[in-house]
Amino acid sequence: MASVGTIQPASQLAGIIAPYENVAIQTTLVEPTDAVYVQEGDHVTKGEVLARLDTADLQAQLASDLANTQHTYYQGSLSIAQGQNALHQAQTTLRTDQLNLQRDQTLLRQGYIAAQAVDAQLETVRNDEQTVNSDRAAVQENGSIGGQGLQAASVAQARALAQQVRVQIAKATIISPINGVVVNRNLNPGEYPGNRQIFTLQQVDPIFAIVHGSGAQIARIRTGGRATVLLSDLNEAVPGTVVGVLNQIVPGSTDFLVKVVLSNPRGRIRPGMAVQASVALPPLHGIRIPLTAFTDQNHTQIMTVNGQHVVQVAHVSEVGDDGVTAVVVGVAPGTRVVSNGMASVGTGEKVTLQ
Repeated sequence: MASVGTIQPASQLAGIIAPYENVAIQTTLVEPTDAVYVQEGDHVTKGEVLARLDTADLQAQLASDLANTQHTYYQGSLSIAQGQNALHQAQTTLRTDQLNLQRDQTLLRQGYIAAQAVDAQLETVRNDEQTVNSDRAAVQENGSIGGQGLQAASVAQARALAQQVRVQIAKATIISPINGVVVNRNLNPGEYPGNRQIFTLQQVDPIFAIVHGSGAQIARIRTGGRATVLLSDLNEAVPGTVVGVLNQIVPGSTDFLVKVVLSNPRGRIRPGMAVQASVALPPLHGIRIPLTAFTDQNHTQIMTVNGQHVVQVAHVSEVGDDGVTAVVVGVAPGTRVVSNGMASVGTGEKVTLQ
């Protein structure tokens, strides 16, 4: 009998297992390899050392840069001190010549010296002022080692060069950026890395089930929805969560992707395994009938029994099903439905209700 109720439908999708992350490791250094610590198939943890490159020439460069930094520091300190001394001396000379000018101006008013002598002294004072201004500008330009200015910038530049070498030395230790598995090793002791990919790592816990579906199959799937993934190679079903519903793979196609994340603490689920996923859809509320009641593959017809116990054909539209029960439009609640649509009864036949 058709009845009002709610079902939990699911979409059945096929696909394949894919790694959670696939990391290709390269290096920009041109140093030879000292040691490689992992083999293909090894499980590695984030931060684990995979290989080390030789850093002898980089260490030598760092020592040279540090020495240059020290030299620049002392040279800058000396230039600052010399500039400050020159300014102090120029200021002292200016003050002396200003006092001499004042004295000459007094003597000129008293008639003891000629105006030409005063003019000469005035010119000397003006030259002294220019020297003071020039020396003061030089001191300001030099600045201080620990502050602003040319010498501080020179020291900072020397330190930056040393820091760049330190960064290169750090890069000579190749570490794993993830917890995962080494799936490709393309580096041996003594070799130069060049521009090639030296390691490929895959994170496999968690891991993705990437399943395919048509627009109709994925239309009601939502991120965060539940899924059950059947791993035929392991004969095992595991729970998962939908983390993404992706648009068409190829423009113009009707093939969509659904990403389901699975827990894989023991690493038994491997990339490349084929899977079947049952992805839960939002609940459906409506008129329910047995899924077996349909008489056709398109699920558009069922057989009903009227009040005189006579079989009739009813046309319906399926909204969704949960594998056992379907929600349809086209029949009223309480309608008697032949549960086996493949039964050998026809329209107009009278049947006995059980």
